[in-house]
Amino acid sequence: MQNPDNAARADVSREELTSQAVAVLVRLRAKSPRVHCITNSVAQNFTANALLALGAVPSMTLSSEEIGAFVVRADALLVNLGTFDRERREATSIAVDAAAQNGRPWVLDPVFVDRAAQRAVYARDLIFLEPKAIRLNTAEFTALAEASPTHDAVSTFARDRRTIIGLSGETDLITDGHRIASIGNGHPLMARVTAMGCAASSIVAACLAVEEDALVATAAGLLITGVAGEMAAASAQAPGSFAAAILDALYNLDSQTLADKARMKNNTGE
Repeated sequence: MQNPDNAARADVSREELTSQAVAVLVRLRAKSPRVHCITNSVAQNFTANALLALGAVPSMTLSSEEIGAFVVRADALLVNLGTFDRERREATSIAVDAAAQNGRPWVLDPVFVDRAAQRAVYARDLIFLEPKAIRLNTAEFTALAEASPTHDAVSTFARDRRTIIGLSGETDLITDGHRIASIGNGHPLMARVTAMGCAASSIVAACLAVEEDALVATAAGLLITGVAGEMAAASAQAPGSFAAAILDALYNLDSQTLADKARMKNNTGE
């Protein structure tokens, strides 16, 4: 018997997603959205440079006295739980409240919730505040959902929480619980550079700033990141040169290259 969740699930075609991602990239470059980032201390510089290279405008303040004003003047917010100290926790509370009151989309990146139970509890509390998207890896999903990251489990989690899940891995899985897309772009060197996942989440936030459909924005952000990673790997010799090359790739990425290099995968099997 067919699983009713599977019956309701619809793959997003390569052609549809590619054209939408290209449109998002064009709008992002035209509008230069402001993205406020609460991110871990080792990721701030790289994340800011990735956003600047792509065409967005980052801000990073954690001050409880001013972060609310920064979020109100931003177009999107990233909340990253890496190195999650007291200052970042206080800043997150103020920032998420400001985003909710002023209609700013925000992305949750629940870094290392698989390492600390208290962090996982806090991340679950944040999810009740309705982030537009959650960008995470398989270990982090398993810790939050208390389930293996099968297509059905990820779809159910997204649908029940009314959010978009952007599950990064060898194949990125993006779903709202009904629509689903899988992206095969990327390169192993991306896992050898610190803050690569943080930068990907910030790029998703930048895409959310110019695209109301959160699934399209999340898929576009991960596709842009994956294609840029492949471009960077073509010229890099090792992680050090790759870290610089991916910033160049984000800067040089154009619509035609994004369309030509996009790789979608079929979701009929696990």
